Amino acid sequence: MSQTQIERVELGELTCWRVHNGDAELLVAQQGAQVLHYQHGNQPPLIWLSDEAGYQSGQSVRGGIPVCWPWFGDLRRNPPAVRALHQQVDSAPAHGGVRGLDWRLQGIDEQDGVVSLEFAFDSSHQPLPDWPHAVELRLTIRLDQHLHLELTSHNLGTVPVALSQALHTYFAVSDIHAVNVAGLDGCRYIETLAGWEERTQQGELHFSGETDRIYLDTPSRLTIVDSGWQRRIHLDAQGSRSAVVWNPWIDKAARLSHFADDAWQGMLCIETANIWDDCITLAPGERHRLALSLWSSAL
Repeated sequence: MSQTQIERVELGELTCWRVHNGDAELLVAQQGAQVLHYQHGNQPPLIWLSDEAGYQSGQSVRGGIPVCWPWFGDLRRNPPAVRALHQQVDSAPAHGGVRGLDWRLQGIDEQDGVVSLEFAFDSSHQPLPDWPHAVELRLTIRLDQHLHLELTSHNLGTVPVALSQALHTYFAVSDIHAVNVAGLDGCRYIETLAGWEERTQQGELHFSGETDRIYLDTPSRLTIVDSGWQRRIHLDAQGSRSAVVWNPWIDKAARLSHFADDAWQGMLCIETANIWDDCITLAPGERHRLALSLWSSAL
Protein backbone atom coordinates (compact mmCIF):
# COMPACT_ATOMS: atom_id res chain seq x y z
CA MET A 1 0.00 0.00 0.00
CA SER A 2 1.32 3.44 -0.91
CA GLN A 3 2.52 5.63 1.95
CA THR A 4 1.35 8.67 -0.01
CA GLN A 5 -2.20 9.97 0.14
CA ILE A 6 -3.47 13.15 -1.52
CA GLU A 7 -6.97 14.50 -1.01
CA ARG A 8 -8.89 17.63 -1.80
CA VAL A 9 -10.63 19.17 1.23
CA GLU A 10 -12.81 22.21 1.74
CA LEU A 11 -12.07 24.43 4.75
CA GLY A 12 -14.63 27.18 5.08
CA GLU A 13 -14.62 28.97 1.72
CA LEU A 14 -11.21 27.62 0.67
CA THR A 15 -10.21 24.64 -1.46
CA CYS A 16 -7.19 22.92 0.07
CA TRP A 17 -4.98 19.91 -0.61
CA ARG A 18 -3.92 17.56 2.18
CA VAL A 19 -0.88 15.38 1.53
CA HIS A 20 0.34 12.47 3.65
CA ASN A 21 3.78 11.26 2.61
CA GLY A 22 5.29 8.71 4.98
CA ASP A 23 4.82 10.25 8.44
CA ALA A 24 4.69 13.81 7.05
CA GLU A 25 1.45 15.77 6.71
CA LEU A 26 1.13 18.88 4.56
CA LEU A 27 -1.90 21.13 4.00
CA VAL A 28 -1.95 23.73 1.21
CA ALA A 29 -4.70 26.20 0.27
CA GLN A 30 -5.24 26.95 -3.41
CA GLN A 31 -5.91 30.57 -2.46
CA GLY A 32 -2.53 32.24 -2.36
CA ALA A 33 -0.84 28.84 -2.85
CA GLN A 34 -0.48 29.08 0.93
CA VAL A 35 1.03 26.27 2.97
CA LEU A 36 -1.11 26.02 6.12
CA HIS A 37 0.31 23.04 8.02
CA TYR A 38 3.42 20.85 8.06
CA GLN A 39 4.17 18.18 10.63
CA HIS A 40 5.99 14.86 11.03
CA GLY A 41 4.27 12.10 13.01
CA ASN A 42 3.72 12.96 16.68
CA GLN A 43 6.30 15.75 16.67
CA PRO A 44 5.06 19.31 17.20
CA PRO A 45 4.20 21.06 13.91
CA LEU A 46 6.97 23.00 12.23
CA ILE A 47 4.50 25.51 10.79
CA TRP A 48 2.23 27.52 13.09
CA LEU A 49 -1.44 28.05 12.21
CA SER A 50 -3.70 30.22 14.33
CA ASP A 51 -6.42 28.46 16.33
CA GLU A 52 -8.61 31.40 15.33
CA ALA A 53 -7.76 31.27 11.61
CA GLY A 54 -10.58 32.13 9.23
CA TYR A 55 -10.86 30.34 5.89
CA GLN A 56 -12.44 33.15 3.90
CA SER A 57 -12.25 33.93 0.21
CA GLY A 58 -10.17 37.02 -0.47
CA GLN A 59 -8.42 36.99 2.90
CA SER A 60 -5.05 35.47 3.74
CA VAL A 61 -5.17 32.83 6.47
CA ARG A 62 -3.38 33.79 9.70
CA GLY A 63 -0.37 31.50 9.87
CA GLY A 64 1.26 29.05 7.50
CA ILE A 65 3.43 30.46 4.70
CA PRO A 66 1.71 33.34 2.87
CA VAL A 67 3.37 34.58 -0.33
CA CYS A 68 4.01 38.35 -0.18
CA TRP A 69 4.31 39.71 -3.74
CA PRO A 70 4.93 41.96 -5.76
CA TRP A 71 5.96 43.94 -2.70
CA PHE A 72 6.52 43.19 0.94
CA GLY A 73 4.86 45.06 3.80
CA ASP A 74 3.82 48.68 3.38
CA LEU A 75 4.48 49.75 -0.21
CA ARG A 76 5.36 53.23 1.05
CA ARG A 77 8.37 51.70 2.85
CA ASN A 78 9.67 50.03 -0.31
CA PRO A 79 12.46 51.37 -2.56
CA PRO A 80 11.46 53.98 -5.17
CA ALA A 81 11.74 51.50 -8.08
CA VAL A 82 9.15 49.21 -6.45
CA ARG A 83 6.83 52.08 -5.51
CA ALA A 84 7.01 53.58 -9.01
CA LEU A 85 5.29 50.56 -10.59
CA HIS A 86 2.08 51.00 -8.57
CA GLN A 87 -0.37 53.70 -9.58
CA GLN A 88 -1.92 54.36 -6.13
CA VAL A 89 0.83 53.94 -3.54
CA ASP A 90 -1.12 55.27 -0.54
CA SER A 91 -3.99 52.81 -1.00
CA ALA A 92 -1.90 49.77 -1.92
CA PRO A 93 -2.66 46.66 0.15
CA ALA A 94 -0.01 45.35 2.54
CA HIS A 95 2.15 42.56 1.12
CA GLY A 96 0.97 43.02 -2.46
CA GLY A 97 -2.32 41.18 -2.72
CA VAL A 98 -1.65 37.72 -4.21
CA ARG A 99 -2.13 36.12 -0.76
CA GLY A 100 -5.90 36.53 -1.08
CA LEU A 101 -6.32 35.41 -4.71
CA ASP A 102 -6.80 31.96 -6.19
CA TRP A 103 -3.80 30.51 -8.01
CA ARG A 104 -4.09 27.82 -10.69
CA LEU A 105 -3.14 24.33 -9.63
CA GLN A 106 -0.86 23.25 -12.48
CA GLY A 107 -0.44 19.71 -11.27
CA ILE A 108 0.34 17.25 -8.49
CA ASP A 109 3.13 14.75 -9.08
CA GLU A 110 4.20 11.74 -7.04
CA GLN A 111 7.43 9.96 -7.88
CA ASP A 112 9.90 7.89 -5.86
CA GLY A 113 8.52 9.03 -2.51
CA VAL A 114 8.46 12.71 -3.45
CA VAL A 115 5.22 14.69 -3.83
CA SER A 116 5.21 17.99 -5.72
CA LEU A 117 2.41 20.54 -6.11
CA GLU A 118 2.77 23.38 -8.59
CA PHE A 119 0.67 26.55 -8.53
CA ALA A 120 0.74 29.50 -10.93
CA PHE A 121 -0.47 33.10 -10.88
CA ASP A 122 -0.26 35.22 -14.04
CA SER A 123 -0.84 38.95 -13.57
CA SER A 124 -1.40 39.41 -17.31
CA HIS A 125 -4.53 37.20 -17.06
CA GLN A 126 -5.50 38.15 -13.50
CA PRO A 127 -4.41 41.80 -13.17
CA LEU A 128 -3.63 43.26 -9.77
CA PRO A 129 -5.37 46.60 -9.08
CA ASP A 130 -3.22 49.60 -10.04
CA TRP A 131 -0.31 47.31 -10.99
CA PRO A 132 -0.47 46.91 -14.80
CA HIS A 133 2.48 44.56 -15.33
CA ALA A 134 2.76 41.09 -16.84
CA VAL A 135 4.60 38.68 -14.55
CA GLU A 136 3.97 34.97 -14.08
CA LEU A 137 4.51 33.50 -10.63
CA ARG A 138 5.02 29.79 -10.05
CA LEU A 139 5.27 28.19 -6.64
CA THR A 140 6.46 24.60 -6.49
CA ILE A 141 5.94 22.89 -3.13
CA ARG A 142 7.89 19.65 -2.77
CA LEU A 143 7.61 17.21 0.11
CA ASP A 144 10.20 14.51 0.76
CA GLN A 145 11.96 14.19 4.12
CA HIS A 146 12.01 18.00 4.14
CA LEU A 147 9.66 20.71 2.86
CA HIS A 148 10.88 22.71 -0.14
CA LEU A 149 9.31 25.84 -1.67
CA GLU A 150 10.46 27.46 -4.90
CA LEU A 151 8.91 30.76 -6.02
CA THR A 152 9.79 31.82 -9.57
CA SER A 153 8.90 35.23 -11.05
CA HIS A 154 9.03 35.51 -14.85
CA ASN A 155 8.70 38.94 -16.47
CA LEU A 156 6.44 38.45 -19.50
CA GLY A 157 6.31 42.15 -20.34
CA THR A 158 8.42 44.54 -22.38
CA VAL A 159 9.76 46.76 -19.58
CA PRO A 160 11.80 46.00 -16.43
CA VAL A 161 9.82 45.19 -13.28
CA ALA A 162 11.12 45.89 -9.75
CA LEU A 163 9.83 43.58 -7.00
CA SER A 164 10.11 42.93 -3.30
CA GLN A 165 8.77 39.64 -1.95
CA ALA A 166 8.80 37.15 0.90
CA LEU A 167 7.82 33.66 1.95
CA HIS A 168 6.21 34.82 5.21
CA THR A 169 6.77 31.68 7.28
CA TYR A 170 5.13 31.32 10.70
CA PHE A 171 7.05 28.75 12.76
CA ALA A 172 5.64 26.86 15.73
CA VAL A 173 7.80 27.10 18.87
CA SER A 174 7.43 25.79 22.40
CA ASP A 175 7.73 29.20 24.07
CA ILE A 176 9.22 32.32 22.50
CA HIS A 177 11.23 32.88 25.71
CA ALA A 178 12.98 29.51 25.18
CA VAL A 179 14.00 30.19 21.58
CA ASN A 180 16.95 31.82 19.85
CA VAL A 181 17.94 32.26 16.22
CA ALA A 182 21.45 31.27 15.13
CA GLY A 183 23.14 32.57 11.98
CA LEU A 184 22.45 36.30 12.26
CA ASP A 185 25.53 37.32 14.27
CA GLY A 186 27.23 40.25 12.53
CA CYS A 187 24.34 40.93 10.14
CA ARG A 188 23.11 44.45 9.55
CA TYR A 189 19.46 44.95 10.40
CA ILE A 190 16.80 47.65 10.27
CA GLU A 191 15.14 48.15 13.65
CA THR A 192 11.67 49.17 12.50
CA LEU A 193 10.49 49.73 16.07
CA ALA A 194 13.15 52.42 16.68
CA GLY A 195 12.84 54.81 13.78
CA TRP A 196 14.07 52.32 11.17
CA GLU A 197 17.65 52.67 12.41
CA GLU A 198 20.35 50.44 10.94
CA ARG A 199 22.11 48.34 13.57
CA THR A 200 24.33 45.24 13.75
CA GLN A 201 23.33 41.97 15.39
CA GLN A 202 25.60 40.89 18.24
CA GLY A 203 25.50 37.15 18.93
CA GLU A 204 22.43 34.95 18.65
CA LEU A 205 19.01 36.60 18.61
CA HIS A 206 16.90 36.11 21.77
CA PHE A 207 13.41 37.48 22.42
CA SER A 208 12.18 39.63 25.29
CA GLY A 209 9.66 41.93 23.61
CA GLU A 210 8.00 42.85 20.30
CA THR A 211 10.38 42.14 17.43
CA ASP A 212 10.13 43.45 13.86
CA ARG A 213 13.51 43.54 12.15
CA ILE A 214 14.74 43.43 8.57
CA TYR A 215 18.04 41.53 8.46
CA LEU A 216 20.39 42.18 5.54
CA ASP A 217 23.23 40.21 3.97
CA THR A 218 21.88 37.08 5.62
CA PRO A 219 23.61 33.69 5.21
CA SER A 220 21.92 30.85 3.34
CA ARG A 221 21.32 28.91 6.60
CA LEU A 222 19.41 30.16 9.64
CA THR A 223 18.43 27.98 12.58
CA ILE A 224 15.71 28.30 15.21
CA VAL A 225 17.05 26.70 18.41
CA ASP A 226 14.11 25.63 20.62
CA SER A 227 15.21 24.33 24.02
CA GLY A 228 11.61 23.72 25.12
CA TRP A 229 10.94 21.20 22.37
CA GLN A 230 14.59 20.13 22.18
CA ARG A 231 14.85 20.72 18.47
CA ARG A 232 16.36 22.89 15.81
CA ILE A 233 14.42 24.12 12.79
CA HIS A 234 16.72 24.69 9.84
CA LEU A 235 16.01 27.18 7.04
CA ASP A 236 18.07 26.94 3.87
CA ALA A 237 17.44 29.82 1.43
CA GLN A 238 18.50 30.47 -2.15
CA GLY A 239 18.00 33.65 -4.15
CA SER A 240 17.65 35.69 -0.96
CA ARG A 241 19.98 37.95 1.04
CA SER A 242 17.39 39.36 3.45
CA ALA A 243 14.97 38.13 6.08
CA VAL A 244 12.38 39.57 8.44
CA VAL A 245 12.12 38.34 12.03
CA TRP A 246 8.79 39.12 13.69
CA ASN A 247 6.90 38.42 16.88
CA PRO A 248 4.05 40.76 17.91
CA TRP A 249 4.38 40.19 21.69
CA ILE A 250 1.58 41.18 24.05
CA ASP A 251 0.13 44.54 22.99
CA LYS A 252 0.19 44.06 19.23
CA ALA A 253 -1.12 40.48 19.51
CA ALA A 254 -4.24 41.87 21.18
CA ARG A 255 -4.89 44.03 18.09
CA LEU A 256 -4.35 41.36 15.42
CA SER A 257 -7.26 39.67 13.67
CA HIS A 258 -7.66 35.88 13.84
CA PHE A 259 -4.97 35.77 16.52
CA ALA A 260 -5.51 34.78 20.17
CA ASP A 261 -4.20 37.24 22.75
CA ASP A 262 -1.63 34.72 24.03
CA ALA A 263 -0.70 33.16 20.66
CA TRP A 264 2.50 35.22 20.42
CA GLN A 265 4.11 32.85 22.91
CA GLY A 266 4.00 29.86 20.55
CA MET A 267 5.04 31.36 17.21
CA LEU A 268 7.92 33.11 15.45
CA CYS A 269 8.04 34.46 11.91
CA ILE A 270 11.22 34.29 9.87
CA GLU A 271 10.37 35.58 6.41
CA THR A 272 12.74 34.57 3.62
CA ALA A 273 12.79 37.64 1.45
CA ASN A 274 14.05 40.00 -1.24
CA ILE A 275 13.53 43.38 0.44
CA TRP A 276 15.22 46.69 1.23
CA ASP A 277 18.55 46.69 -0.66
CA ASP A 278 17.90 43.07 -1.71
CA CYS A 279 14.94 43.89 -3.99
CA ILE A 280 15.09 42.44 -7.49
CA THR A 281 14.62 43.93 -10.95
CA LEU A 282 13.61 41.63 -13.79
CA ALA A 283 14.47 42.61 -17.33
CA PRO A 284 11.94 41.58 -20.01
CA GLY A 285 11.98 37.79 -20.23
CA GLU A 286 14.09 37.40 -17.08
CA ARG A 287 13.29 35.02 -14.20
CA HIS A 288 14.16 35.07 -10.50
CA ARG A 289 14.01 32.05 -8.20
CA LEU A 290 13.49 32.33 -4.44
CA ALA A 291 13.80 28.97 -2.69
CA LEU A 292 13.43 27.73 0.88
CA SER A 293 13.96 24.28 2.45
CA LEU A 294 12.76 23.50 5.98
CA TRP A 295 13.39 20.61 8.36
CA SER A 296 14.04 19.89 12.01
CA SER A 297 16.61 17.93 13.99
CA ALA A 298 17.01 17.05 17.67
CA LEU A 299 19.12 19.22 19.96
